[in-house]
Amino acid sequence: MLTAGCGKSPSERFAQLSKEYIDITLSFSPSLATSVGLHQYQKQDLDSMLDDVGAQSFDRQKHFYEDFLTRLQTLDVKKLTTQDRADMAMLQDQCALALMDFNELHPQLHNPTWYVETLGNALFSPFVLEYAPKAVRYRRLFSRLEKVPLFLDQAALNLTSAPGIWTKVAIQENQGNIDLVNQTIRAAMPPEMADDFSRAARPALAAMHKFDDYLRNSLSNRDNYDWRLGQDRYTRRFRLVLETGTEADTTLASAERELDRVRAQMFDLATPLHRQMFPAHKDHTNLSGDALKNQVISEVLDKIAEHHSTPDSYMADARGDLDEARAFVQQKHLLTLPARSNLQVIPTPDFMRGVYSVGGFNPAPALEPQLGAFYWITPIPTNWPQDRIDSKLREYNFYGLKLLTIHEAMPGHYVQMEIANNVQPPTRRVLRSILGNNPYIEGWAVYATQMMLEEGYLDHSPELALTFAKHQLRVIANTILDVRLQMLNMSDQEAMDLMQNQTFQEKEEATEKLQRAKLTNCQLPVYFVGWQGWLKLREHSRQAKGTGFRLPAFHDAALAEGAVPLPWMERLIQ
Repeated sequence: MLTAGCGKSPSERFAQLSKEYIDITLSFSPSLATSVGLHQYQKQDLDSMLDDVGAQSFDRQKHFYEDFLTRLQTLDVKKLTTQDRADMAMLQDQCALALMDFNELHPQLHNPTWYVETLGNALFSPFVLEYAPKAVRYRRLFSRLEKVPLFLDQAALNLTSAPGIWTKVAIQENQGNIDLVNQTIRAAMPPEMADDFSRAARPALAAMHKFDDYLRNSLSNRDNYDWRLGQDRYTRRFRLVLETGTEADTTLASAERELDRVRAQMFDLATPLHRQMFPAHKDHTNLSGDALKNQVISEVLDKIAEHHSTPDSYMADARGDLDEARAFVQQKHLLTLPARSNLQVIPTPDFMRGVYSVGGFNPAPALEPQLGAFYWITPIPTNWPQDRIDSKLREYNFYGLKLLTIHEAMPGHYVQMEIANNVQPPTRRVLRSILGNNPYIEGWAVYATQMMLEEGYLDHSPELALTFAKHQLRVIANTILDVRLQMLNMSDQEAMDLMQNQTFQEKEEATEKLQRAKLTNCQLPVYFVGWQGWLKLREHSRQAKGTGFRLPAFHDAALAEGAVPLPWMERLIQ
């Protein structure tokens, strides 16, 4: 039973409830606790534990969320500060989401990737985060390895059915976990710890291979679970995840209107470039309408895409782009950069490549912000056929890789999350980290990219502008895909047509995005909704401050609050 603190003010009671929520929910997931920086709870060494995925544990969690939601309702909201009310709204939505999972969606019964990724994070975090001496972290890692057989046996017992695509990705990511233990961690092990590691790793690896067999030969035969949520469940989940007051159907309509606008903008950008690149094509005057736009834009994009990295230079080029983007932000003083310099560019962990097929960002722990933050770049597999390699490199060409780096790192996710790691008090910081509003987070990265181009990054290059417009189309298509796939039964062919023929994505990119859309829900629309939300937030601030509006001050104020829902952000920075 939670105790909110008799005799305390409503704000003090809420602060205590927030801390209890963080501590208890993180104790439910030691793998998450390590990544956030919580290592001890009630004399328990969380770093030596794995998540309890037994039925009784899930039952305790469900009752916790029910009870916590009830306790929140006893607070006098009118007496809370605006900061408290923003946090309370996030807590209420998170509890409702958790209860939707427990009561309706039951991911523990149907989603094998959840188990595989939880295990991967549990093993990867103590390996890579230097929160204690290496010997201490490795001993705790050994303790987790010893618990892998029970964890995976329980996972197999829980799983009753799964969509084929979820099982397929779980098989791939489970192999990533095997490689993480048997290759990456083993290779880094000090000689004096090698025997202890082998003793812990042997049964863990056997359990992973056993789970692989289970996925391939048992769960794959029980694929009668639909990854689509359907209109009712998707609509309700959409509201809780996005927290912006927008509805799924109106967001879809807005995205489809924006699709037409950006395509027209791209045609205007591409036409003069097309005349320079292809003078013999005579502007394709034999075509009209969408056929004309598609031909001109595609030819220019294809020409631009010829300038790209090689598989060997891909990672180094991303690092160079990071340095270039940082220098531009400093030169233009677009915002106050974080004082810490803790960003590392590393390959995406194998067990996360099902979702992060291109790249991603993993922030420093909210409770230990001095530790590493990671910009993940997913390497191009050497065993891919040449056409897949070429497709990937064309998509993330000279300009596309720069845009990815801006989005994920500078001044995108890394800057946003590193500044958020200064939020005080620490309870609020962790809450806004682990419950961070995704439209705020992803919207900032898209908005920040647009802002960089507006401010003259790469000297207003028209090739970069056209490539970013293509990325804007991708953001828009993400929303259309998610809504139409999840609640309007969009077919695979319709999805591929949208991505390849209407938004100019390479086949490899479109194929991976369709897979991602089937692995997640209500995640792909956050880019579009957040991007639009940040533009509105900036415009409202500009109108309110008039001649006193300063872009760096706006950025600093909004980023200093952490990832609250955008409607609340406007109240906090007034």
